[in-house]
Amino acid sequence: MADFLFEPYAPASVPIARGGLFAVRRIYCVGRNYAEHIREMGNDERDPPFFFAKPADALVIGGADTPYPSLTSDFHHEIELVVAIGKDGENIAEADALDHVYGYAAGIDMTRRDLQAVAKKAGRPWEMAKGFDHSAPIGSIEPASNIGHPDKGAITLSVNGQERQRGDLGDQIWSVAATIAELSRFVALKAGDLIMTGTPSGVSAVVRGDVLEGKIEGVGTVRTKII
Repeated sequence: MADFLFEPYAPASVPIARGGLFAVRRIYCVGRNYAEHIREMGNDERDPPFFFAKPADALVIGGADTPYPSLTSDFHHEIELVVAIGKDGENIAEADALDHVYGYAAGIDMTRRDLQAVAKKAGRPWEMAKGFDHSAPIGSIEPASNIGHPDKGAITLSVNGQERQRGDLGDQIWSVAATIAELSRFVALKAGDLIMTGTPSGVSAVVRGDVLEGKIEGVGTVRTKII
């Protein structure tokens, strides 16, 4: 076996509720999956959602702090239901999609909104607005064998104890099953993939010192402090 030039990085992982770790391969994100958020961002809710990605090592786990990133003065929170894939598949039928889900978690898609606006205007990719270091705080994963497949329930985010985002999983335009089926047409999904499924309205900026607390009914919580 060939020697590595340098020591390989340890795989990214997320704690599983009640013990163990979920090794993360890729993080996919769904854009524009709640009508109110689509409207607040000035987009057409009739457009289908689209997909972008974050690197696995962008995860912030265990309630760790999130550093305020460089090159932005408009750093936004987006609370999201996160789907943990536990079974490989491609071109998955919607009727079979939930069989590929290991579990669920609460996560926050942190966004450099000003950089995203520039990228949108120029027709450029969103990576530097979405896929930067520490851009994906996430809570522990609850196995679907324990909680089922939640398709309704409150999804909220508070900053310093003041609620900013509130929606319901039932407000998603594309269900988890439909999202998995559509994404699997573009890429082969693998055990270890995470899918962030979009955010309700109320996204807004945070500053250093703010404490973010997200909660999804029947799923779990996520917490981080901006430093």
